[in-house]
Amino acid sequence: MGERLRTRLEGPILIQPKVLGDERGFFSETYRRDGWAALGVTHEFVQENHSRSRRGVVRGMHFQTRGAPGDEGQAKLVRCARGAIIDVVVDIRRGSPTFSEWEAFELSDENMHQLLCPVGFAHGFCVLSELADVVYRCDAYYDPDSEGGIAYDDPDLAIAWPEGLELVPSERDARAPRLAEVADELPFVYRPASALA
Repeated sequence: MGERLRTRLEGPILIQPKVLGDERGFFSETYRRDGWAALGVTHEFVQENHSRSRRGVVRGMHFQTRGAPGDEGQAKLVRCARGAIIDVVVDIRRGSPTFSEWEAFELSDENMHQLLCPVGFAHGFCVLSELADVVYRCDAYYDPDSEGGIAYDDPDLAIAWPEGLELVPSERDARAPRLAEVADELPFVYRPASALA
């Protein structure tokens, strides 16, 4: 099945799927509902996306403010099917003890790690390899009216993107506001894990 790896922030889930390999190649279950649920990923995924980006491309930091009925956003289960990326999440839940803190993970076609970016976190990544294919499942349909973002280079967040790379954002991402400019408008509120049990 796989195992759940440790994360510093409460909320994101990092998974190392089981990989069976020999001299011919490998086989891995990239998603199995019961297995992933046992590791804490209990979401009902309704959409899967695939992006291809070249070295240095940075995408983020994105979030959705509306999701499935009764949910104020969209969770994503992210993996890098080709190449390597640095995947970053930022806690944007008002009242969270780790509000505005970020955590980064390397996802690659070698380590096969997957990251669940839960509701209440902004998500983005930067490509380390010449090309990278990123595949992610979402628990809510994409809604252009509820998409939002914060600056990937917000100096208050000080995300440590890889040194020596010329980062290439989209025009939209280059114009994204700083977290402090939108924090009061965000619908995400911290709920301790003990309160959810």
